[in-house]
Amino acid sequence: MAADPVQLNWRHVTSFTGPVPSSRHGHRAVVIRELIIIFGGGNEGIAEELHVYNTATNQWFLPAVRGDIPPGCAAHGFVCDGTRILVFGGMVEYGRYSNDLYELQASRWLWKKLKPHSLPSGSLPCPRLGHSFSLHGNKCYLFGGLANESEDNNNNIPRYLNDFYELELRQGSGVVGWNLPQTKGAPPTPRESHSTVIYSKKDCGKSKLYIFGGMSKCRLNDLWELDIESMTWSSPEAKGTFPLPRSLHTANVIGNRMYVFGGWVPQTLQGDGSPSKASQWKCTNSFSFLDLDSMEWTTLMPESSVDRKDWPWPRAGHCAVTIGKRLYIWSGRDGYKKAWNCQVCCKDLWYIDTEKPPPPSQVQLVLATTNSFHVKWNELPTVEGYLLQLSPESPASTCAGKPAPLSEISALSSSISSTARAGPLHSQSGLVCPQRLDESVDSPASPEVDICHQNSSGPTSQVSTSMCVQHSASDHDVVDMKVSLTEKASTGNTELNGKLKASTRSKSSGLHTSSKLNDVHDLDIGILTPEVSASCIVSSAQSMVTQQSIKTESSRTNGALVRDEPSLTTLSTHSEAAFSSSEQCMSQTKSTSTNGQVGEQRALKNGWRQWYDVGIFQSNSAVVTHFFLFPDSNESSDNKAADIDLSDYAMLKKHDLCPGSVYRFRVAAINGHGIGPFSKINQFKTCIPGFPGAPSSVKVTKSTDCVHISWESPSSPTGNILEYSAYLAIRTSLPEAQNQLAFVKIYSGLETSCTVTTSQLANAHVDCSSRPAVVFRISAKNEKGYGPAIQVRWLQEKT
Repeated sequence: MAADPVQLNWRHVTSFTGPVPSSRHGHRAVVIRELIIIFGGGNEGIAEELHVYNTATNQWFLPAVRGDIPPGCAAHGFVCDGTRILVFGGMVEYGRYSNDLYELQASRWLWKKLKPHSLPSGSLPCPRLGHSFSLHGNKCYLFGGLANESEDNNNNIPRYLNDFYELELRQGSGVVGWNLPQTKGAPPTPRESHSTVIYSKKDCGKSKLYIFGGMSKCRLNDLWELDIESMTWSSPEAKGTFPLPRSLHTANVIGNRMYVFGGWVPQTLQGDGSPSKASQWKCTNSFSFLDLDSMEWTTLMPESSVDRKDWPWPRAGHCAVTIGKRLYIWSGRDGYKKAWNCQVCCKDLWYIDTEKPPPPSQVQLVLATTNSFHVKWNELPTVEGYLLQLSPESPASTCAGKPAPLSEISALSSSISSTARAGPLHSQSGLVCPQRLDESVDSPASPEVDICHQNSSGPTSQVSTSMCVQHSASDHDVVDMKVSLTEKASTGNTELNGKLKASTRSKSSGLHTSSKLNDVHDLDIGILTPEVSASCIVSSAQSMVTQQSIKTESSRTNGALVRDEPSLTTLSTHSEAAFSSSEQCMSQTKSTSTNGQVGEQRALKNGWRQWYDVGIFQSNSAVVTHFFLFPDSNESSDNKAADIDLSDYAMLKKHDLCPGSVYRFRVAAINGHGIGPFSKINQFKTCIPGFPGAPSSVKVTKSTDCVHISWESPSSPTGNILEYSAYLAIRTSLPEAQNQLAFVKIYSGLETSCTVTTSQLANAHVDCSSRPAVVFRISAKNEKGYGPAIQVRWLQEKT
């Protein structure tokens, strides 16, 4: 069945900076990460410059290239292998074609002319244009093109080619030489301006080369396949409606689909659908794809004379590249009823998202206060924004700073206990601790911290970073901070990478153990300069994007109940089950208390959970102080949709976060295809005033016979710190410590430093969940009890 064109949503990029290339056709493009690199082509003369477009910043720029800079060319071969680009052949001036081979090292913008070994006969592929040049593994495959039989450039005698060569590459730079592989089966007929893609089937792992269309006195729409392993040509039978015969089109593989866009097509068709021999040719903006597994064509945009403002204009000789699941096209010519010397070229950039984006990573906590969270998640490429939602885990009985009564969440705890006992949740760090829902009420979250490591003979290296928080009234909250420690020569200078986790450790006597739970949070923080404070990180969070910049139906889910389904990850004892993010939005059934606060009678009611929009954000972080409610909770979301635009948050009521309340978070990415699936769910709790923060600015000084650890006092509402405690993770064979970290107290006192002896370090457990590291924990206590602990991973050399 043909896809519904309404579901497709091309985006016209109109906001960009930098020197935009001149409009052209016959150019080529490749992608290196987020960069689109364009070379050659032309309109009034052949372009020589190399242009780069950064899709992440919407910026054009001209790199300062050097070396053996090639002359401008059009209809050439252009492939990318890592960060090197190869250029072969093309037209360098009217009637004169090339068979030169150039290499560009894009990491240095260095051009080099290559001299590959010739064939055993001593010859090389003849000069040509309009050929295909495809990379697979360490070989490039050259097929077809158009040669000039005349020695006089002004007297062009075209010869269509169907020869097939392979070019063996050297690793990193350079080539070995040309080969003429022995193929089986009837090869494709001679042609130029065709398209070629390579696709590897997942079920058998075989790689196939596909050729579609092209020009050979007339335009073609035949399909050819080459099994690269056996070097066998065939013409596979395909189902569905074939695209019209065409040339100068583009074909790109995304997933298992070959997307074909644009090109020259016949202006009129005969009664049987074939092009009329006397037909003129025109440019098209038709769009189709071929499922390379089922070999079935699907028309996404048929031939039409109707101009659509939301669709790229007809064109041929354009370029097309893919980044992830997104297809970009740029420029090309609209040559309908135009003479060759008077082409009309487009100068526009479009893209289309062929699939919804994947789910982002789990939302992670950077900072919690009494009335806000600073959260972040992993950034995804080629997305337009992120929809962040929350679900109050327990009703906020007051906004005056009191925690939610335990009785209001006890029913929830018992309702999921059978699911929670299913098993442990995998933790990337290997650091584990039990989650006790009844312990997550009275302890505060801790602020961001600066971690510093130093050596006694070297300067201090400081990193401003953040921590994730989980609360426990009965014992230390734990903030796991991975600290990368790299020795530098004899001075022992160190470098730091901060990586944060949050977990709660149960109270025990003697040996302290931890079990896994679903609230061990990962947060990757890059190295920042010492001048960057923790507050700068929070204040730099991206503000919410208005609907003028992103149009979406995201808020149709606002306040709606969606079914929570068990995820593939099992949870530890007494921890609440995490739920998958593939929920389908249902009708709204929520209640609002008389004081205007959200009063969920149950966090889970008949398997449904209530979610509220926090907002749509362009960046992968947000400072959350409130969420949005429907103006009238008695109406259904369907009724509201008819009256107001729910994606306009200015029309919705705000509800502020309250102290001592637990909130579940999830996030989904948005692109031109729609809103993708939500991430796994994570939950955090706002702070309760009174407890001390975690120690900060931890410094490690390594000497020959011991390790000296020091830290700075945390903030305390009472102004008094009664005690510090430091713990070391040790090796143990106790049954209750299986798959857990066991800690022993190595210090307790008022000093803000301690020494770890060689004998103590001899018993240390080396955590190898990521990089090998010795694990310490440090926490502070005031009159109300212990606050959150900071967890430090001291990286060790691999043995």
